[in-house]
Amino acid sequence: MPSASELRQMAHQPLNPSIPQTYELRERQEQEQPVNSDSRPSDATKAPLNEDYEPNSSASIELSPERQHIVDSIVRLYSGSGTNDEGSTGAQDMMVYAKKSVYDDIASYCDTRFKIAGQWYGIPVVMKSSTTKGIEVVSSTQASANSDIPASIAFKMKRAWTPRLSPKTFDVNHFVTLSLEKAAEEDGDGPSERIKYHKDMWNEKDYSHGGLGKLLKTINGDTATVMTRPPKDL
Repeated sequence: MPSASELRQMAHQPLNPSIPQTYELRERQEQEQPVNSDSRPSDATKAPLNEDYEPNSSASIELSPERQHIVDSIVRLYSGSGTNDEGSTGAQDMMVYAKKSVYDDIASYCDTRFKIAGQWYGIPVVMKSSTTKGIEVVSSTQASANSDIPASIAFKMKRAWTPRLSPKTFDVNHFVTLSLEKAAEEDGDGPSERIKYHKDMWNEKDYSHGGLGKLLKTINGDTATVMTRPPKDL
């Protein structure tokens, strides 16, 4: 897995099939969900054919028990399980990520499981509450044998976020893509598949992966652990 500085240098290079979790994969995902769905590649797997991010729980597809465990762990993290309190499931929930994995959202870019934990352990710090209002799993795919497209799970999620410093609650529709690979020995105990790339888009909008925006996202991902203090053994 490249370091953050190496990722900055590699951002505009062609896709390296051996590193599917870098920014180039984000560009592939952008191709798979264009404004005009008619231009979507025939082999696209990571996004629905439309731009509707409102989840319909009754339409959610069924997952295998192990993949359902992955989704449940991620939803618990969104809900604030990332604490050092006794009885918290945060450290266990984090084990659905590979040791060397990427988290990519509107505000952060993290390139290790420990840095990703820094984001999740920050939710209880800055949020009074984070409530799941609906989830719809829209796809669950296996890795393509003839291309570099990894296995993945994609789901829509509606959340109610209430910041600690604001009395207002904000509803956000998330479109989450979890790219998966087989677990490696260094990943530790957990499911046989681990998340290698976690992308979260908010309210049908993509976000900057270039210039100052990209730099700020990477810095945020690199430094959050100093304040949020996730378990160091992650």
